[in-house]
Parts: sequence; structure tokens; C-alpha cells
Amino acid sequence: MSKINVHGREIALSNYAKNDDYISITDIAKHKDEQNPRFIIQNWMRNRNTVEFLGIWEMLYNVDFNRTEFDTFRIQAGINSFVLTPQKWIDATKAIGIVSKAGRYGGTYAHKEIAFEFASWVSVEFKLYLVKEFDRLKQAEFEKFGWDIKRNLTKVNYLIHTEAIKENLIPQELTPTQISKVYASEADVLNLALFGKTAKQWREQNQSLQGNMRDYANVAQLVCLLNLESINSVFISEGVSQSERLIRLNKIAIGQMQILAEDNRIRALEMQGLKNENGIT
Repeated sequence: MSKINVHGREIALSNYAKNDDYISITDIAKHKDEQNPRFIIQNWMRNRNTVEFLGIWEMLYNVDFNRTEFDTFRIQAGINSFVLTPQKWIDATKAIGIVSKAGRYGGTYAHKEIAFEFASWVSVEFKLYLVKEFDRLKQAEFEKFGWDIKRNLTKVNYLIHTEAIKENLIPQELTPTQISKVYASEADVLNLALFGKTAKQWREQNQSLQGNMRDYANVAQLVCLLNLESINSVFISEGVSQSERLIRLNKIAIGQMQILAEDNRIRALEMQGLKNENGIT
């Protein structure tokens, strides 16, 4: 859960299906009526153009969308007696573009494309400020990802790695506890191959530190770890035993770390040469 400040008002953001960005239209509605935001949303949803927009959006992105119920709403939209709430829309059509959320951070959230449409209905000026602040947040997140890309790439590769374990190592009918132990064991194959110790051994030796040994790895180690995860996935698919994989991965790790260390040494010498050429000491 994160927030952006739009023209002096906090707007909550959240993530739902496929990690898409959802924006609190309850918070947007408060720009028009602080005390009764749900009535603002309902007035927007009873509009015929709104119903058609929501229906087209769902048909584009939602394979389970109930078009029959949508047609019913579309026919009724615009009639004085027609009332449509977010929950009624969700329940009847199996919509995913709008989400009603209870609890501390409750309210109505909508996919960013729908939220921007709602913001235009509330206030064109407010919508422009909203888009500007949303883009600023996404740019900041992108820059943060760039700084932390080595960790993010490791996590992505680890997902591929665990899928290979699930498909090739885990027998049927295992309990979740047994499965987690298999994953832990496989993670330690990589830990042993590269770091020479298991995660448990590292924690016992570094009780004052937060996180795990990978959080304290250098760039060369993380690059090597990325490669080991991919290679281990191939070994698993080929049915290579765990003990044999550990031996092979350890040899690969030693070789790759030697190459990376040599590459770093060469780069350091090149940088030193550039400094000398420019008269920098």
C-alpha cells in the first residue's frame, strides 16, 4: 500500500491481479464530496457512458466477464430508478477492474485506466494532477529498481528455479511442509556451491545481522548466483542427482568467480590508466 499527494489530497494505491496498479477512487471522490464519496461513485456508475466504458474495459481484460449481466445494466443505465454500486457491479458481472476493499485501508479501488476516467468525471484539473503524480511515482520506482536490479534479477531467476524443482523433484501428494523443505534444500545447494555454507550455518555465525547471506553478497557473487540458478534448473530438468549437481555447480562457481575477479582486476587497471592519462592521482 502506497500513497501519492495530489493537489493537497492523499490518494491510496494498491496492487491486485497481475500486479497492476489500482487507485482509490474513494479518495478521488473525496475531492468532490469529503463526507459522501460513495454517493459520488454511485452517481458516476449509474451513467450510461460509464457503464459502457466499464463493460468495454472488462471485455478487453477479463475472460470471465459476464456480458449478459453487463447488457442488462447497459439497458437500464440512465433511467431515473437505476442504481449501481461497485459491489453490485462486481458480483453480477465478475468484474476485475473495480475492487471493493474492507478494513483499515478499505474503500473502492479501480484499475488506473478506470481511475483516470473517473477522475476526469470528478474534475479535469484534478485528473491532470493525478496523472502527473502517478507518473512521478512510477519513475521513482523505476529508478529504485535500477539501483536494486541485481537483487530483483536474482529473485526473478529464483522463481524459474523453484518451478523447475516443483516439476522435476517434488513427488505427488507431499505436504506443504515437505515441499518447503525440498525448496530449502535446493536453495542450500546453491548456497553451498557458491558460499560454502548453508543458510542455517550463516545465520548461526551472523546472529547480529538482519536478512540472509545473499543480502550481504557482492555484485560478483550475485552475478554468479544468477547463472547458477539457471544452470541448476537445467540440471534438475535433466534428472541429475542433487549430490552430482552440487559438485558441478561448485566447480562452475569457482570458475566463474575467478573470471569475474580477473575481469574486475582488469577494469580496475583500466580505470587507473584513465586516471593517469587525465592527470588524476
